[in-house]
Amino acid sequence: MPLARSDLESLLRTRHLDRTLPTARPLPDACGPPDEAVVASTGITALDARIGGGFPRGHLSELVGPRSSGRTSVLLRMLAAATGRGELVAVVDALDMFDVASAHAAGIALNQLLWVRGHVVANPGLCRDLNQRAMEQAIRAFALVLQAGNFGVVVFDVAEAPANAVRGLPFTTWLRLQRLLEGSQTAGVLVGTQPMARSSSGLTLQFHIPHSTFHIRFRGRLFDGLDIEAHVVRARSHAGQETSAVLRTAAAYGA
Repeated sequence: MPLARSDLESLLRTRHLDRTLPTARPLPDACGPPDEAVVASTGITALDARIGGGFPRGHLSELVGPRSSGRTSVLLRMLAAATGRGELVAVVDALDMFDVASAHAAGIALNQLLWVRGHVVANPGLCRDLNQRAMEQAIRAFALVLQAGNFGVVVFDVAEAPANAVRGLPFTTWLRLQRLLEGSQTAGVLVGTQPMARSSSGLTLQFHIPHSTFHIRFRGRLFDGLDIEAHVVRARSHAGQETSAVLRTAAAYGA
């Protein structure tokens, strides 16, 4: 007698084969509060309103843009929101450039943060082979953290890495990482200067500071922050959904 689908899924999970199953997650209710079991809020109301409440859990998403475009500000706000909900977060920092002082200023609970420090360098010179191995080690660390579970948000930051070090990773790397995320309560976030990979239900936030929305704010004579624009890219768009938002960065963590 053939097994019912629910029985088959239960059997696969019992034998730890559940990651072979596609995970269908309901879309957040646009008229109600976001479901924290489905999305990880960025902590920025204007942005969350345009991305369905936050970054989808169980999927790979991206924060991409040049230096000082606002990507780090949004990342820190997202991590602060997650630790504020009592979640554990992890940052695999491939180039060892994570600024703990800025993280603390952004409100991240450092006792809930796992910081994995890598050995990739921005200018490897003649040591490209060593740099590529360092990138592969960082990817293995990212995979290990995803396998461990229990994290609300896990970040892989290669924002200042040489482009060839990222391109040198096999395409199957991203597929393997997505399989590790499927069905989990973890939002995976890749941070870089260019899009790398996102899952079918993930999203990409592309940051830039176009002249039309470039505003430098001062408090008295002190720099107070920038207004930036984030463009939302999805594999599946929804009719009538806004695709960009103007956000404000604070001077304490405005990179």
